[in-house]
Amino acid sequence: MKRKGDFGGRVALVTGGGSGIGLACVRELLGAGGKVAVLDVDRKGLARLGRSGSVAAQDLHPCDVSDPVAVRSAVASILARYRRIDFAVLAAGICRDAVIWKMTDEAWFKVIDVDLSGGAHVLRAVAPNMRQRKSGRIVFVGSINGRRGKFGQANYTAAKAGLLGLARSAARELGPSGVTVNVVEPGFTETAMTAGLSREIKEKALAETPLGRIAKPQDIARAVMFFLGGGASHVTGQTLAVDGGQGMG
Repeated sequence: MKRKGDFGGRVALVTGGGSGIGLACVRELLGAGGKVAVLDVDRKGLARLGRSGSVAAQDLHPCDVSDPVAVRSAVASILARYRRIDFAVLAAGICRDAVIWKMTDEAWFKVIDVDLSGGAHVLRAVAPNMRQRKSGRIVFVGSINGRRGKFGQANYTAAKAGLLGLARSAARELGPSGVTVNVVEPGFTETAMTAGLSREIKEKALAETPLGRIAKPQDIARAVMFFLGGGASHVTGQTLAVDGGQGMG
């Protein structure tokens, strides 16, 4: 974990920052002295952050990342306030699980629109400022299932696999401007998204994990902080699985 003050004066944008992994990233960044702007479609999550006093009201942006116009508007507001975005952590994501032959059009497109296109919308919106300043760090929150596949999650795994190609292409395009782009791939993690899953699914995930415990959101957030920190200044286009070994098989 970074020492308080290490990110002093730096501005981070975090999508999905109202809960789960995104919220853990917000807390890590704040603890390191950064300023954090949060984009989330969940107004209740944003309201909780506001009541906590940890994030200023002006830095809470109700935003559906699948809407490129809304994303550009939120990013414009952040730039109007700070004139810079140093870090973008793209953690917004949803699931709409079903086997492929039973999956509805709505379930397919909604997950692709949020989990893949949403990341692209934010990347495209923040890239000009980072390129102009010749500096920036972008981290996507993917999934080990984007590499290994998962029964009943064709839409989700396709979106997360797409993030890998997006990140690597962006790393090549933005590298000459001093901007790095990397991906953190969580395994099964304790979040609101996984809380409602069956006991059988949770026990199977635990049995697959050599370290013998399910990840907590802060485990993922600390890996994100590595990519944002000085130790990763020459690292781009890479993926880091944070899964306790779950995805090795």
